[in-house]
Amino acid sequence: MVSFDDIAKAHERIKAHAKRTPVLTSATVDALTGASVFFKCENFQRMGAFKFRGAFNALAQLPEDRKQNGVIAFSSGNHAQAVALAGKILGIKALIVMPQDAPKVKLDATRGYGAEVVQYAKNQAREEVAGKLASERGLTLIPPFDHEHVIAGQGTAGKELVEDAGPLDVLLVPCGGGGLLSGCAIAAKHLLPRVKVYGVEPAAGDDATQSFVKKRLVTIAIPDTIADGARTPSLGKLTFPIILRTVDDMITVTDDELARAMFFLWERMKIVVEPTGALAFTALFTEKLKAKGKRVGVVLSGGNVDLRWAAAQMNKRQD
Repeated sequence: MVSFDDIAKAHERIKAHAKRTPVLTSATVDALTGASVFFKCENFQRMGAFKFRGAFNALAQLPEDRKQNGVIAFSSGNHAQAVALAGKILGIKALIVMPQDAPKVKLDATRGYGAEVVQYAKNQAREEVAGKLASERGLTLIPPFDHEHVIAGQGTAGKELVEDAGPLDVLLVPCGGGGLLSGCAIAAKHLLPRVKVYGVEPAAGDDATQSFVKKRLVTIAIPDTIADGARTPSLGKLTFPIILRTVDDMITVTDDELARAMFFLWERMKIVVEPTGALAFTALFTEKLKAKGKRVGVVLSGGNVDLRWAAAQMNKRQD
């Protein structure tokens, strides 16, 4: 099980390479919600998302023989870029398995960091594709969320948020496979035992919410949602029990709500956040979580958005 001590050690391990991203505030958001809101801006992290934290922490701890053989990862985009960049920094070759419909901006960036990319079709299971390649080439698999070192690395974002924002009553964190939510919840509950932690996921992909309510791991079909970083069929075997133990509740938001909240951040705070990155704020923006008078931490998990897609979405809103 991942502990706060693991997160603290991960923080020391990655701090020379990962950015200590800013915590921003907005008078407009505070007036809108009636809360004091603190945004942990992982859209300003290296490669544009929190995923760099976990990837670097995991790769840095590999035995030397595994580093020499190389690593493999499967991802819709942000974990792909994170492993590619961490591998480049550490001198470890990386092979990334990505879907054919992965956002072009994420695909191009992954290749730009020097990784080899293999794409798979919708009817293929990414785990099977990656597993076969790992076996054939002797590569070490670095999963996107269900790995102790990855979870500990992601938790450093929550640790920094509490350290920089001060005491919080509420913490809102996006949820796909649960790595970020698990790590941040462990960190927050250790530093602030009374804080309420909420995970936020797309309504179209509510596997984590179903699992949380039913107290058993629920698997769904790959969800169709604009939050491409949360298109996961289930939580992990490690993240699920952590979430049950440390998270107070789950919240779901629709794609329309998510798009409106994302563009609000663009327009009013002047920061570029991708759909998945805006999940946590959407719960507050739509008042699905009412937090009047409370100090609220919100993790903005990434900013790797395809600007052409975003322009088309903006035009739809104006119509």
